[in-house]
Amino acid sequence: MADSAAAPQAAPHAGGAEVTKRDFLKLVTAAGAAVGVGAIVWPLVDSMNPSADVLALSSTTVDLAPVTAGQAITVMWRGKPVFVRHRTPEEIAKAKADDKGRLPDPALDAARVKPGKEQWLIVVGICTHLGCVPLGNRSTEVRGEYGGWFCPCHGSHYDTSGRIRQGPAPANLAVPPYAFEGDTKIKIG
Repeated sequence: MADSAAAPQAAPHAGGAEVTKRDFLKLVTAAGAAVGVGAIVWPLVDSMNPSADVLALSSTTVDLAPVTAGQAITVMWRGKPVFVRHRTPEEIAKAKADDKGRLPDPALDAARVKPGKEQWLIVVGICTHLGCVPLGNRSTEVRGEYGGWFCPCHGSHYDTSGRIRQGPAPANLAVPPYAFEGDTKIKIG
């Protein structure tokens, strides 16, 4: 007897294998899972990007015109204090003379300032020992034995070029990337 209610046969595929309803469901399920994973992962990855306020602080412009010789100011860059000091001719001469001194982290003064603008010293104002903010940027603060900065937390002394001279700090104050945008403006970052 002919079976008229027999299950329909799967149509042969061009490659010779049969395509079934199960294969189609597996494909749809895999595609749906991929879209679902993407919908979950994308916001997570996107949240790791820097926020708009952080991107805005990636560089800062500083007007140097009001800073007189011997004076220093503190500006913020990437959430860190940056010391901008207008060095006097005496401070520059002392820093150059100290190039030959005993330095725990040797660096020439000329390598820490821009050529032709050696009166301007720009350093990140964070002690390289434990991350304290050294004193000496205000005229009323202690500047240490070498006339630069002094970290009272553990006694690190920096000279007028921001080089470590005495104390537990292992390295000089860092020089951030900066460029002059004219005679009286710099862009840090």
